[in-house]
Amino acid sequence: MILQGLKPRIFNKLNKFGWNWVKELPSVVWSLRTTSSRATGFNSFFLVYGVQAVLPTDLEYGSPRLNAYQEERNQQARVDLLDRVDEARDVAILHSARYQQSLW
Repeated sequence: MILQGLKPRIFNKLNKFGWNWVKELPSVVWSLRTTSSRATGFNSFFLVYGVQAVLPTDLEYGSPRLNAYQEERNQQARVDLLDRVDEARDVAILHSARYQQSLW
């Protein structure tokens, strides 16, 4: 999947691939980590950290999520989310098992 993401970003007929992939790799990996999986229904960033990632466009354009941020409320919300992330991981395992069974 990483190679499929890199190829359209670095293809150049004159200078095949060269070292351009080194500059593009972080953005390709980031996109893979923040894209929901069809098998699990969640993205890997959420399954690891328990929250959705703040995207660069959210930072640049000031999304409502960032504008409404308050440190005190965020601490309590973070504790609540950590309690629910285990449930989300269990759901992801079930989705993945169903997906794998549908492939047979």
